[in-house]
Amino acid sequence: MTLMLASVQNRKEAEIVLQAGADIIDLKDPLRGALGAADIPQIIDVVDFVSGRRPVSAACGELGGDLQALRARVEEVAATGVDFIKIGFLPSSGIGADAQALADIAGRKRLIAVIFADHRYEENVMTSFAKAGFYGVMLDTDDKSKGRLLDHIPPDRISDFVAQGHRHGLMTGLAGSLEAPDIPRLLPGKPDFLGFRGSLCEGLSRNADLDAEATAKIRALIPGERPAEKTPSVDLELLAARGYFPDPAEDNLGTDQIFVRDFVLPVDIGAYSFEHGKKQKVRFDVTADVLRLTRDPKDMHHIVSYDLIMDGIRAIISRGHVDLVETLAEQAATFILENPRVARVVVRVEKLELGPGGVGVQIERKRESARLSKPLRVVAAKPDGGRKVV
Repeated sequence: MTLMLASVQNRKEAEIVLQAGADIIDLKDPLRGALGAADIPQIIDVVDFVSGRRPVSAACGELGGDLQALRARVEEVAATGVDFIKIGFLPSSGIGADAQALADIAGRKRLIAVIFADHRYEENVMTSFAKAGFYGVMLDTDDKSKGRLLDHIPPDRISDFVAQGHRHGLMTGLAGSLEAPDIPRLLPGKPDFLGFRGSLCEGLSRNADLDAEATAKIRALIPGERPAEKTPSVDLELLAARGYFPDPAEDNLGTDQIFVRDFVLPVDIGAYSFEHGKKQKVRFDVTADVLRLTRDPKDMHHIVSYDLIMDGIRAIISRGHVDLVETLAEQAATFILENPRVARVVVRVEKLELGPGGVGVQIERKRESARLSKPLRVVAAKPDGGRKVV
């Protein structure tokens, strides 16, 4: 399950994110940069307020030239009782040595190494953190004025980053001016946590105060336990996140269709020898029938984004050569049907550089059963904050 990390700058903001259901409460000073360190009294105040109800993390800034000063800062933050300590690493040939210099602290505290998508690093940087005993690694953006995480790295490469972190035994998270539409695009990569600041604030400004309504909207997009509603209600988002979904014939909500048309990408495809090593233009047309959650969709958690279709196709073709258009079509359909709200999908794949217009295949695939394989257990929120099965 992916956790929600919410960055706050004081106790008042910590109260907002705790009420909204954030999984990790993170201390930083946004005026001091991407990983601006909060003042020690503020950290202590939030740790005392949270009192173990959620893990607390704190940023220590970025490692510059003064390693001893950073060590002193890390020790000072560690003494506050936080659960995680985030340390930024800028590109350097000495990252391995710097990480190793913190190994003794990593043996006592959970250190999270933060690297930045708007910089280039050596290929073995993940290995350096794992060898030094770091608990986790996080991909963020350094210069917030130059775009979001997905402006620097496409979703398939971000998924590779998460997978690499997991192979090294590291808790792996993503951040970087993330907004609501980014969440469903990043969740398929199974990061351990997603970090937010700006999207939780008034006017989406990371330097502004946190806004309770904006925070609740972000929380609703990440599967997991939610704060209780004031009155009992069926939690359809939670059901969908866990793979349960109602039969549209029973709830009369039916399905909507989302589609991607004329999506053309260069693909390494072809069974003939002359087609190997040479990319060809391939066009994808996809239509998916999506189970509706509401008659009045207003937020991202009410819909299935067409971005998921395009991201999935990009990820599939990034794996390397494919002989057949049929293989591409099947893989695309399988990926799209992994979303529990997709009941049916039609995938058309055309090679555009052979034949008079296009040659290819069109397939239709459905979920094995539109009904639940076991009786639907309706999860309802109770006024006392718990949940019941009805």
